[in-house]
Amino acid sequence: MRRFNLAVLAALSLTTALTAVPARAAGDAPRPLGLDHCTATACHFDVPPGTYDVQVLLGGDAASRTGLGGETRRSLLPETAVAAGERAARSFTVNVRTPEGEPTGPAGTPGLDLTIGGGAPALADIRVTPARHARRLFLVGDSTVCDQPGDPYSGWGQQLPQYLRKGLSVANYADSGESTVSYLQNPQLWATVEPLIRPGDLVLVQLAHNDKTTDAATYRANLETLVDGVRARGGEPVLVTPIVRRWFNSDGTLNNGTALLVNGLGVDHPAVIRSVAAAEGVPLIDLTAKTKALVESLGVEGSKALYLSNEKRDNTHTSVHGATVYAGLVRDELLAQHLVPAGLVRAEG
Repeated sequence: MRRFNLAVLAALSLTTALTAVPARAAGDAPRPLGLDHCTATACHFDVPPGTYDVQVLLGGDAASRTGLGGETRRSLLPETAVAAGERAARSFTVNVRTPEGEPTGPAGTPGLDLTIGGGAPALADIRVTPARHARRLFLVGDSTVCDQPGDPYSGWGQQLPQYLRKGLSVANYADSGESTVSYLQNPQLWATVEPLIRPGDLVLVQLAHNDKTTDAATYRANLETLVDGVRARGGEPVLVTPIVRRWFNSDGTLNNGTALLVNGLGVDHPAVIRSVAAAEGVPLIDLTAKTKALVESLGVEGSKALYLSNEKRDNTHTSVHGATVYAGLVRDELLAQHLVPAGLVRAEG
């Protein structure tokens, strides 16, 4: 009986999606956008910048495995397996903005673009509606966090959305090459993000990789400025220590300087971030400690897959796999520190 009911629901949903939308009376809620905006591999919804809830029904006559991405290579829904003849409902909330990727990058395609992927994709229905009460998770960071525009690169912020359910969106304003100094100075960055913050929003800050010439006092003051700015808008700041660089000592441990983000002036960036978090009473996600433990446990060879060591001889930037693993570490900390409700977090991914 359950399978029959789900099949009927899918058929009714598909019929509704393909039905022309009638004119609506003034004051009526907008009708959801559906499958008539999709091809076999992608969907495009002509919507203005904002936050949108996406509800999907996955599955078909044959066994399927479907995942959804969108905008600038964001992972929005992990690959989901559905048995033949069954249907599985999933939902998430997505941030649509211009530029759609890095704040200093190209504008991208207007509207919301989704890609339909997975080993055997089957999208039975989709609904896109404006999100009414969604909380937002802003990301302030550098190239290890940002929505990277091209393979094989990926920032952990690009992979984080797949771990979140409907009701919480990721607004990734991380940008390649930025330090605390440049992020505060560039009008496309902090001056753009700060006015967008609303009470209840989370703002995760990971800036350190490019503060190579920033002295300790300036670095600390810049972090305090970001924290104060978030709080002034009613948001909740969260300081994140940077992911490690994959530089090993001969004994299999990570280098205390390059790998662990100590700059040429002797500034230990993670230590300063920890100090500011403690002094200001700000939640801390110690991603340096967590990625250090993981990279060292995998060893010289095993840790290569997390980075672009083989593809680009790059031991700073992560692969899609590495970014996904690191996003999972962030997800775990958001839960462990009760920064987001468990009901808004997806365990799989």
